[in-house]
Amino acid sequence: MENKLSITCISCPMGCPLTVTMDSGKVKDVNGAVCKKGIDYAELECTNPTRMVCSTVTLTGSHLRRMPIKTERAIPKHKILECIKSLKGIEIEAPVEIGDVVVENICGTGINMVATRRAIFHE
Repeated sequence: MENKLSITCISCPMGCPLTVTMDSGKVKDVNGAVCKKGIDYAELECTNPTRMVCSTVTLTGSHLRRMPIKTERAIPKHKILECIKSLKGIEIEAPVEIGDVVVENICGTGINMVATRRAIFHE
């Protein structure tokens, strides 16, 4: 059965309003895209949406109390809540460098959570 979805492309600053025609869970047609990025975005957003996840965890051994972290790349959208919940209670200890892995393979996605700030040891 065919249905139409209205979404806004976020691949570039143009913000094209897209109309996506879906049929049996597959993208049949995309209207409104000014560039190929819009078509690619519509395909991904309507069939396998993903998002970057940013959060914080407790940091010890530093003057900072929290360490900002993020996923190395976008995870499936349906895993976001599970990902955030799994971070509760996680503590890491300084020193930490940008890019250090804080949580490996978050929620079985194959994607790591990494530090986005440097924190030195503080006595």
